[in-house]
Amino acid sequence: MQTLLPFLLALGVGFTHAFEADHLVAVSNIVTRRNNIRLALKDGVFWGLGHTSTILIVGSIFMLGKFALHESDFRLLEAGVGVMLMTLGGIRLYKLAVPASLVLVHTHAQAAVHSHEGHTHGLAYGVGLIHGLAGSGALLLSVLTQINGTGAGMLYLVLFGVGSIGGMMVAAGVFSVPFSVRLLTYPAVRTTLVVLSSLVCIGLGAIVVYESVIGY
Repeated sequence: MQTLLPFLLALGVGFTHAFEADHLVAVSNIVTRRNNIRLALKDGVFWGLGHTSTILIVGSIFMLGKFALHESDFRLLEAGVGVMLMTLGGIRLYKLAVPASLVLVHTHAQAAVHSHEGHTHGLAYGVGLIHGLAGSGALLLSVLTQINGTGAGMLYLVLFGVGSIGGMMVAAGVFSVPFSVRLLTYPAVRTTLVVLSSLVCIGLGAIVVYESVIGY
């Protein structure tokens, strides 16, 4: 049982890891595009897949290559997460501010494009990739100090990833509820929520950049 305990903990740690502030802010901003909980849940899955993909790639490089790892080496990647958060919020505000008349140009041609984009999850996957890259340093240090053996270490990372996918599904589903179809009948409320989400995204991103670069 003691042998299995670290791996069972990996699932729990991965699940709770999804609820870190920068992760929640990012996913809340992503799901403001949705009016369907099912699509938001899929965003959560793709975020988790992106996050897990990066961690497994980085973990393979360091564990199989036996490279020395220092958490400080990843601080600039943390700053990259901050920049990404500010970009997410800025783009969301920009799209909100674009005059409706511009959106209606070439309506028929764009309808098919928007319909396709509305069901893709590339943004969520890409955001997960960046988050995984920034957070992999601390995670790998933890694994290397607690788990003996490359195979066991990689299994721990896989289980951690499974847990993070589950956690982000829950987070995405919860954040998508206010943007359900019923709320669409109140555009002022939806707009307010989108603006607040974007401003929090930009603000937290600025804090992350400051702490990673200037305040380091």
